[in-house]
Amino acid sequence: MYIVTNRIVLSLLQPRVEIMRNGHYVSRCSDYIIYSVEAKNIDAVVKAFGPSTKLGAIVGGQTSCKAPEIAAFEKHLPNDVHIVSCHSLHGPGVDPKGQPLVLIKHRASDEAFKLVESMLICLGSKHVYLTREQHDRITADTQAVTHAAFLSMGAAWMANKQFPWETPRYIGGIENVKINITLRIYANKWHVYAGLAILNPDAQKQIKQYAESVTELFKLMLAGHREELRERIMAARDAVFGGGRVKQELLLRDEVLDQFSLGELPERRLKNNHLSLLAIVDCWWKLGIVPYDHMICSTPLFRMWLGITEYLFRNEELLEEVIDTAINDNTFRTDDLEFTFAARDWSSRVSLGHFDSYREKFESIQSYFEPRFPEATKLGNEMIKTILEKTKGV
Repeated sequence: MYIVTNRIVLSLLQPRVEIMRNGHYVSRCSDYIIYSVEAKNIDAVVKAFGPSTKLGAIVGGQTSCKAPEIAAFEKHLPNDVHIVSCHSLHGPGVDPKGQPLVLIKHRASDEAFKLVESMLICLGSKHVYLTREQHDRITADTQAVTHAAFLSMGAAWMANKQFPWETPRYIGGIENVKINITLRIYANKWHVYAGLAILNPDAQKQIKQYAESVTELFKLMLAGHREELRERIMAARDAVFGGGRVKQELLLRDEVLDQFSLGELPERRLKNNHLSLLAIVDCWWKLGIVPYDHMICSTPLFRMWLGITEYLFRNEELLEEVIDTAINDNTFRTDDLEFTFAARDWSSRVSLGHFDSYREKFESIQSYFEPRFPEATKLGNEMIKTILEKTKGV
């Protein structure tokens, strides 16, 4: 039995690793094949090697967007091949034990599906059973806006020539999540995020709405429309966190995050209007998304982002402080301006479907922050581990 991972063939049942001449030889002799390639390349790769698939074999993929993957399988695979796809909902640096692993029985016998389950059980992940459509909608709901927010932060900090951990404005508590996860995302490959954003129609819609929410809230701040801003924020809060949906205990508390800082903690916390957090809840409200509905499929990044967002919106005093800061304090105006530009720019690149444009912007920001990746990755892993323990069972 062989698993195809790009051009490497790993033998699971033999005591040796055999490098095959090409993908056709792999397809002819393999009982189970996983296509682990970028979503934008999945059709071309399956078109090249899919017709050589062994009679009765099981074929799947690991892309984060299943629409193009399943379409490629249906188009290029023989009708006598089983299709069972999967997707681990966490990054490469996270222990898969207990994390959600989506399994999609698209076209397969019960026996073939059970075989895939039995092989993947070694990961220790929590199996979640979805259709292709359910998977793409849920991954959009739990990842698209989250990624857009962090990507926009990195773009804004680079535009202002900032390393945020070197200024007391961005140190401590909630700010630690922003910095560590932004750096964690930019330390990965660009295509991990581009595939989900560009090829998933639900993700495109959500990223567009996030940019609109950022822009509209920022305009209210600039114009000094306090009551209109407050009414909008409270309406979003009630829609997302009201109605008895939230457990009494918070997912996260500010003090839990203070220990994960890349810089020296300031003597006092500077007030921030948290435009990025306000916009994400506004976006969920506008799209009718209730994030708690998807906790079983949530990624570690999503749980952290939801945790600090919930912390802000369920703290009446802090939320009022944020509104006052947004209207009366100009400390973060230049940062918010660049953040708004960045959110709109990412949305534009995604809407146009330009992978090269997405890559160019991502890698330019990646180069800017690259010297701090090793430290940030180590700290980010510790933070994720701690937060996952705090949110276990949620």
